[in-house]
Amino acid sequence: MKSVISNQQNRALIFLLSATAISYLISHDASIGIWAGIGTLAISFVKVRLVILDFMELRHAPIQWRIGFEGGFFVVSAILIAVYAFGGVR
Repeated sequence: MKSVISNQQNRALIFLLSATAISYLISHDASIGIWAGIGTLAISFVKVRLVILDFMELRHAPIQWRIGFEGGFFVVSAILIAVYAFGGVR
């Protein structure tokens, strides 16, 4: 069991599966309103970052590539969260 957890991609996969389950539970909880959508989008950003770092092996890429990809995904995620939060989607 220890060898399974010591591998970075296995840890990432376990985290991705857990984050997916949490996203599902949050998105189906009507009592928290708009925060359900914002939380789901924020978890999605973390999942995308993890996928590009570990499964697309951007973790070992030059810093310019990392800044470009992570910055781009951050900007897109921030815009999506802002549009969802302030765009009248209720």
